[in-house]
Amino acid sequence: MASTSTYLNFSRNTEEAFNFYKSVFGGEFVGGIHRFSEVPQQEGQPPMAETDKNLVMHIALPILGGHMLMGTDAPESMGFKVRFGNNIYINLEPDTKEETDRLFTALSEGGKVEMAMQDMFWGAYYGSCIDKFGVAWMFNFSKK
Repeated sequence: MASTSTYLNFSRNTEEAFNFYKSVFGGEFVGGIHRFSEVPQQEGQPPMAETDKNLVMHIALPILGGHMLMGTDAPESMGFKVRFGNNIYINLEPDTKEETDRLFTALSEGGKVEMAMQDMFWGAYYGSCIDKFGVAWMFNFSKK
């Protein structure tokens, strides 16, 4: 079933922020907290800094009306610079790969492709873009 969620980027304090949100909304993290130490080493990439391995790669918390709040740490040591504008993404999870491609193509037209649609290690077809109005979008089609 298709869904939409809000994805938040933090510099290095995602876990602290999400524990705060959990105290406000209640509930439990869906699937626990995934750490960067779980990411497989990519060929040609330098080893991950020890200080980054315990950072949050992905976390999800249901809030109101079935809406999911998700987040990640986006440290500068990994090439990110969190600032207003790239700290919030609208995350789309369409029902089909074809719909995912259609939405990605339409929303990236006149904007900027950050990551082309591709198969990812977590088993999804994923990509991201910024539309021509500066809104950041993530696309995550789960093949399951």
